[in-house]
Amino acid sequence: MYIYPTKEAIMENKSLTLRLPAEQAEALEKVAEIDETSVTEAIREAIDAHIAQRIADEEFQRRLKASMDRHQRVLDRLAKA
Repeated sequence: MYIYPTKEAIMENKSLTLRLPAEQAEALEKVAEIDETSVTEAIREAIDAHIAQRIADEEFQRRLKASMDRHQRVLDRLAKA
């Protein structure tokens, strides 16, 4: 699951804007309230779970490897330029 950042890493956080339908935002707020956490932390946990799910997916891993191979070829070409 999520590894809490060090004080130094907190300074490197990236701010994002998230737009949600009002009904979804209200539901998220209530879930966070009931779980006694912040909306921000609830979103972080959901993102962590999504990333973990994608990492465990074999098809995702296949596409990831293909993407890495494509990018490596481009990087190799640029390094020789």
